[in-house]
Amino acid sequence: MTRRLVSFGDLRSAAFCPRSLYYERTRDVNREPPQSVTSARALERRYEVLLASPDAALEGEPIAVIPGRYREQLAATRDRLRERGDWKRLREPTDRDRLVSGRDCRGIVHKVLAEPLEPVLLSAGEPPPQGVWEPQSVHAVAAAKALAWEHETPIERAWVEYPAHGVVRSLALTTRRKARYRRALRTVRELDGPPPRTHNRAKCNACSFASECGVRTRTLRSMLGFGRGE
Repeated sequence: MTRRLVSFGDLRSAAFCPRSLYYERTRDVNREPPQSVTSARALERRYEVLLASPDAALEGEPIAVIPGRYREQLAATRDRLRERGDWKRLREPTDRDRLVSGRDCRGIVHKVLAEPLEPVLLSAGEPPPQGVWEPQSVHAVAAAKALAWEHETPIERAWVEYPAHGVVRSLALTTRRKARYRRALRTVRELDGPPPRTHNRAKCNACSFASECGVRTRTLRSMLGFGRGE
């Protein structure tokens, strides 16, 4: 029997919170990216134009930081990657928005780099202080494994770009990251009924299923100390 391929989206959701994946599967949820995500990702094709744009022009773009800060971060990213010889590869990928299918998973790779072969994912969100978020790490490993399966060649590195912040991060496919990917893959395949609620309540604040899940999330007001007095 042919094994069903797991989608990159399911793996990403499982890495974030298995219970949210359960709700996505059992509710009528539109999993297509909203326009805001599409617009943020599209910034990647226009880095050179954005670097040369004045504040007034950047204010009309879907960037996530003030114009001066955006140019500063993007210029620093460009200079760092130029020194490493990766900027041109990232700006001129061999393929874009490519559907790839591996042994266990499938999905869209936003950019494919050559020499060496590496996948690039575009994130509309905010980067962490260092590295990438765990769901993006799992997604990147999945993309690399699927791409490597198609090309029958090993891949040791992947990339995540945050176009709305002008930040680009690379990640090595370490043993730990591969283990997290396998754990998420196992979670998706074994999902049967609602999993336990996550203990990381910070995730619940960003989850659209929080009220349905039944967790209590702290409001910004309460976190700032404006709750009920003693």
